[in-house]
Amino acid sequence: MSDLAHEAQLRDAWGALRPEFFEDIKTAIAAQDGKQARALTRDLHAADLADVIEGLARPERVSLITLLGKSFDVEALPELEAGTRDSVVEELPPEVMVAAIKKLDTDDAVYLIEDLDRHQRSEILAKIPKEDRVTLNRALDYPEDTAGRLMQTEFVAVPQFWTVGKVIDHTRATRGLPENFVEVYVTDEGFHLKGSLPLSRILRSARDKTVASLMDTEHTVFSVGDSKEDVAYKFEQYNLVSAAVIDAGGRLVGTLMVDDVLDIIQEQAEDDMMRLGGVAADEELTGPVMTITRSRFLWLFVNLLTAILASWVISLFDGTIQQMVALAVLMPIVASQGGNAGTQTMTVAVRALATRQLGPFNALRVVLRECSVGLINGVLFAIIMGLFTWWWFGFAALGVIIGSAMIINLLAAALAGILLPLALDWLEQDPAVSAAVFLTTVTDVTGFFSFLGLATLWLKMKA
Repeated sequence: MSDLAHEAQLRDAWGALRPEFFEDIKTAIAAQDGKQARALTRDLHAADLADVIEGLARPERVSLITLLGKSFDVEALPELEAGTRDSVVEELPPEVMVAAIKKLDTDDAVYLIEDLDRHQRSEILAKIPKEDRVTLNRALDYPEDTAGRLMQTEFVAVPQFWTVGKVIDHTRATRGLPENFVEVYVTDEGFHLKGSLPLSRILRSARDKTVASLMDTEHTVFSVGDSKEDVAYKFEQYNLVSAAVIDAGGRLVGTLMVDDVLDIIQEQAEDDMMRLGGVAADEELTGPVMTITRSRFLWLFVNLLTAILASWVISLFDGTIQQMVALAVLMPIVASQGGNAGTQTMTVAVRALATRQLGPFNALRVVLRECSVGLINGVLFAIIMGLFTWWWFGFAALGVIIGSAMIINLLAAALAGILLPLALDWLEQDPAVSAAVFLTTVTDVTGFFSFLGLATLWLKMKA
């Protein structure tokens, strides 16, 4: 079956998994029909098989893997989301996990077992060869979210005095080399990294050329302690495909591949998006109801407190609202327009901070730019809303009041939208988590206070 046929069988035109395919899978599981389950999943890519597993109910996941038996593609396990991975791995028989670890690269194997309790992890590691066990334990000793934890220890390294012909013969004849690699690393006798050599250059060079004459000595290298954020930034900034990882002594210990870093970049983007909405970064569609409820409750509670604060500001002007009922109709427009404008600025700022495009070197320029945008938009919407209010209620003064409040609130929204993320970043707090709540407070309070305050001042002057 062609790849297009596989895709048509599994997904609809929008890329969603077909309900019919799921029903066939569930029917096979319910009937314990291993033959049918294998037939349905035989041609699936590991990532697609992972999507299928995630779409099943918890008891059905392990049942499917058990039905597939030796035909189960273990590459699907590292493709699972963390929560699904943990639930599946905890329920899989140790022999299945052992077989998976033996086939997977180091980084993928570590991902599978890193969150298991000590007893389960020891039970699995005890059943794999000593060399692999030592490698995995060493990787697990590195802090989470560092290059040492993310790297794979399978790579190709040669001495600099070798020739191109020797390198080619070595990669052809030596067992145990990684299945996929894009560059060969060059080391000295102490395994200190000296350079790297792309495969494309090896293939295009004469066999008698030495590695030393062809290798790159200027290249991006990571330390085992570098953060995953730093890794993702440099891969994206310098268009890397792979990069070496060294220990504190400068010895080559692993390599990072672009496919793993792409996962990090996507994860960071998803984290920012989730946190901007006040949702836990690790929340999944398959998560337990009570766990999700607890994680969302905190920010909803904080939002409730800020809403109470905004309501208190309104209560200060209840007499003014009683004199001019139109104010109650127009208040939400001022607040919501400020909130939307502030969200635009904040989204740009949070993303720029995450990609390191915003920092002390250009903060003032960006703040002034956002204030200019807020002021110009404020004036434009002040004119639009002022004329609309005059037409609607017949009060020119009311149009001036709401227009003035619009200018004040959009300028405040622009300032808050850029300064709050900068301040939180300076305090070493994640701006994506907290900025949205504070921004809502600023725009609501400023919008209500400016609009109702100006109305109160006008009524007093009129009286």
